[in-house]
Amino acid sequence: QVQLVESGGGLVQAGGSLRLSCAASGSIFSINAMGWYRQAPGKQRELVAAITYGGSTNYADSVKGRFTISRDNAKNTVYLWMTKLKPEDTAVYYCYGYGSGHWGQGTQVTVSS
Repeated sequence: QVQLVESGGGLVQAGGSLRLSCAASGSIFSINAMGWYRQAPGKQRELVAAITYGGSTNYADSVKGRFTISRDNAKNTVYLWMTKLKPEDTAVYYCYGYGSGHWGQGTQVTVSS
């Protein structure tokens, strides 16, 4: 079993920044990459960014140049640094462990205009 716990969401004004964290525990050997997804009201869950254990990254076009995903393998933690936030970034952000099939509980990010 894998546990993924997100933190760092909140309310921020447009143009501001936030850092999300996702701490993994349990049977983490099953995880080969980590990703951040988001789901806005009435919309499908979408990939925001992903990172492999080797550090290769992938970003949604809508966040390229504004968001950065990173990981600390020693702490089994993945981060999502979000800058130049826009109201359309408002969503619940979820952490996902590829290979484990597990999701975190989600953390709300709200960007006010």
